[in-house]
Amino acid sequence: MSTLSTHVLDTQWGRPAAGVPITLEAQEGSGGWRELARGTTNSDGRVRDFLPAGSRLEPGTYRMTFDTAEYFRAHSLKGFYPYVSVVFEIAATDEHYHVPLLLSPFGYSTYRGS
Repeated sequence: MSTLSTHVLDTQWGRPAAGVPITLEAQEGSGGWRELARGTTNSDGRVRDFLPAGSRLEPGTYRMTFDTAEYFRAHSLKGFYPYVSVVFEIAATDEHYHVPLLLSPFGYSTYRGS
């Protein structure tokens, strides 16, 4: 069964980014997007139980959108990127997929984690 996780770290402050709203969507055959889940990062910068227990992501293209404007607004900061969308592909249903986001007001980085 495929699992999905994320971890948002604020590189400006050197700590987890709590309070980042995240939306997970699946790309449909028509090219549009269908929302699968929503969550907000906890004090460790993670969303626990982002997908319902027992759920499975089929092979396909997915998008995680991080509402960075909301996060920066809560910290009285103005960032350059109001949101970050990370589009990725799930190929094998028996692997774990981790999508971390390293975030600052004027830059971000992501990669496939473990």
